[in-house]
Amino acid sequence: MSATPSSLAAELRPIVGPAGFVDDPATLEGYLTEWRGLYRGVTPFALLPASTAQVAGILRVCAARGVGVVPQGGNTGLVGAAIPHSTPDRPQVLVSARRLNAIRSTDPENFTITVESGCVLSAVQSAAAAADRLFPLSLGAEGSCQIGGNIATNAGGTAVLRYGTMRDLVLGLEAVLPDGRVLDVLRSLRKDNTGYDLKQLFIGSEGTLGFITAATLKLFPRPRRVVTAWLGLPSAEAAVAVYAAARSELGDDLTACEFASAFTVDLVVRHVPGTRAPLADAAPWQLLLEVSTPRDDPGLDGAVEEFLARQQVAGLVSDATLATSGGQRDAFWRLRHGMSEAQKKEGASIKHDISVPVARMPDFLAQASAAAASLVPGVRVVAFGHLGDGNAHFNLSQPAGSDGPAFLARWAEISRHIHGIAMDHGGSFSAEHGIGALKVDELAHWRGGVPLGVMRAVKQALDPLGIMNPGKLFGAGT
Repeated sequence: MSATPSSLAAELRPIVGPAGFVDDPATLEGYLTEWRGLYRGVTPFALLPASTAQVAGILRVCAARGVGVVPQGGNTGLVGAAIPHSTPDRPQVLVSARRLNAIRSTDPENFTITVESGCVLSAVQSAAAAADRLFPLSLGAEGSCQIGGNIATNAGGTAVLRYGTMRDLVLGLEAVLPDGRVLDVLRSLRKDNTGYDLKQLFIGSEGTLGFITAATLKLFPRPRRVVTAWLGLPSAEAAVAVYAAARSELGDDLTACEFASAFTVDLVVRHVPGTRAPLADAAPWQLLLEVSTPRDDPGLDGAVEEFLARQQVAGLVSDATLATSGGQRDAFWRLRHGMSEAQKKEGASIKHDISVPVARMPDFLAQASAAAASLVPGVRVVAFGHLGDGNAHFNLSQPAGSDGPAFLARWAEISRHIHGIAMDHGGSFSAEHGIGALKVDELAHWRGGVPLGVMRAVKQALDPLGIMNPGKLFGAGT
């Protein structure tokens, strides 16, 4: 049944009340613009439900009226997944999780926390810390991204090496299905072999199967000793060798292994206030290593220093510095988390979020850099990411003084080449940011056939009307 914006508003406003209904154009703007400015959405209004029951009511109305529903968390994504594209014949309503922000319970003995999907990631981290526990997901947008979005995109961040992605961190889930029914598999069990693991359908689904309202998450012992080091290396091959040695010698105490090119570090220092280069000489490749333990082990510092000394003797590390205070450690991480912001300030950029087996990373970087230079002479490669889990943000900044819009117009062409190199190395064209609207064609190209067919079958089974996040993952008509 068709619906006009006014008739929809008349049905939906009473469900969320005045505080949950936004139609002021100035206020809507913050919900409709993607962080990078690549996508700007259209919707007659936004809804901010404050309970699972309100979400269920919204979806029942939208299903009955054939109205698209676009779930949104903190709107920090990079692929346009949370942006509505309403048209007169196919209306879409944005539903924000912003008011679903309660910490429902913390269970330190079970090492779990149950939170609503609109909780900001940093608030979950703080709630865990208050219970002397750690929620390990950490990323640059943790002060604004929300848990529901982290789940819907299977966020990884900087600690995947030790703790895994959100697929590994979610024990239970509550979600509202497209017809308004509530799926409650909000369990805190680590073992539960009772058929299909339904929560996994929603992790990484980008809002296409239902609306996530709450989750039970794993907690871990809080680190008592943390050692953070910044290393300079002569090559990407040396970076891989140092990572492998650290993994072998330091074991599970190795928490993070982040890499960046010298050019990337320079961009941050130039564009992000309060940052400085950790090393006197700009080594071609640089690593941020972090080692941590829940034991108050004063010997950890010495173990890391001895490890780094051995790598220097072997010629794998040209320079290194250890954080000697919490402030210096924070400065290292501020530099790492500022890499996306810095590139945005440098001008137009084409971003690639790829993964390859760690051992293949040097070959990928070399081949992709050569391909980019051939396609766009003068292009500047901004490469950084999570070496420990093989995830590279292989980004391209426009040639200095060139036409930014003309450069961006070649995004699809350039990306097809870069993604092809990643796939040739046994990798993925989307490691952590998802498909959204940006990579719909790439998903069909690289994951077509049986994998895409199975995904479409799941979508059809749960959302036969195609109202959940239309156009995302599968393209127009879904």
